[in-house]
Amino acid sequence: MKSVLVLDGAAPGAPDLAADLAAVGIHVLGAASCSNLVHEAIRLAPDLVVGHALSPDDALFEACAQLAATAPRAVAIFTSDPDAAKIERSLRAGIHAYVVNGYGLNRLRSVLHLAEARFRSERALRGELAALGQRFDERKLVDRAKGILMRARQVSEEEAFRVLRTASMHSNRRVGQVSQQVISAAHYADAVNRAGKLRMLAQRLVKLCALRLAAPASTPDDALLADSIAQTDANIAALGKSLSKATFGDLLEAVEAAWPPLRELVAAPSLPTAQLVELDRRAEQLLLQADQLTRHLETAGLVTTLHVINVSGRQRMWSQRFAKQALLGLLLTGEAAQRTRDDLDQTAVAFEQAMDYLRTIPLGTREIRAALDAADTAWATLLQASKQVRSAAGLQALRESSEALLALFEQLTDRYEHSMQVLMG
Repeated sequence: MKSVLVLDGAAPGAPDLAADLAAVGIHVLGAASCSNLVHEAIRLAPDLVVGHALSPDDALFEACAQLAATAPRAVAIFTSDPDAAKIERSLRAGIHAYVVNGYGLNRLRSVLHLAEARFRSERALRGELAALGQRFDERKLVDRAKGILMRARQVSEEEAFRVLRTASMHSNRRVGQVSQQVISAAHYADAVNRAGKLRMLAQRLVKLCALRLAAPASTPDDALLADSIAQTDANIAALGKSLSKATFGDLLEAVEAAWPPLRELVAAPSLPTAQLVELDRRAEQLLLQADQLTRHLETAGLVTTLHVINVSGRQRMWSQRFAKQALLGLLLTGEAAQRTRDDLDQTAVAFEQAMDYLRTIPLGTREIRAALDAADTAWATLLQASKQVRSAAGLQALRESSEALLALFEQLTDRYEHSMQVLMG
């Protein structure tokens, strides 16, 4: 037996819908007004909603539209109003049988059958449209994921699709779902890399300013300083465009607020030695905020392999921090110099612990292992140079080895970011 919820809004002279429906074998669950139609439809779960309105108004059409959007079911409305505009509006409101001057006891069952048939047809069409839209959206996701894999791994389009299809079969998920994971992993991997690079740049800027004071005749440091400022600007701008403001806005704003005071100091034509402590304090603020952003991005990515990007990216920072501390230990005096020399040992321990981690994780290729070997050599040179900074040769060795170590970990971090293990989760 069909169950019906009666839309109660009967005017004088209107038929007794509930009684007529019961007379033709329709089970009436109850009645609802326009204001509580959705609530009652959800509570009672009728097969149909049936109403009689001499002249349907806004309240009826709006209630039916809300029902269609919230708890769709077949709707039949009997009326005496032949207004063509209302007939069109009834279709937009999700009314499946809008019967004008056609109410009759003998027609009730056939009208309800018509409403149900139209409802089923409409639902089927919506399902087909949704499926078509999903396939189209998945095709776009697959194309984007293939492009990411092709660029990252330098493989053909066919090979990229084979990787996606294989992962789909192994994980028992659609190719579109795997593609969405690849896109998400690439997005967060890039963000972790960029945010992590800001930590390094904060330390590199102080290192370069200190080198300019320790060796005033050196001009290459000026070019590197300008490049570091430009990189910081570019990475903050890129993160501002790619990150969700609702999720990461407060963290990004903290990074953006920490940068201008530091930028003002490092962009000055000359920096007196007396301002080195203030320069380093501002750089530490940027480092702190960038590190918080990086850690939150790593965990938000929901891909455990993002951690390796964070660790490798932090090695860039440790390399520049170690060189900076060696130089500040030379340029500063008193307690400030001693604190910097004490921190130097802690930085060395942190760097070497991270090297141990990177060597033990299964995420590696022949190129990555070769880069780690080269990093060991550059690190040994930097350690030796840090003990000879009072000589011109020592300063030159510190400059070259710290930049060489930075370049190696830039390459390594990029390799981790674009590795198949990271992209495929």
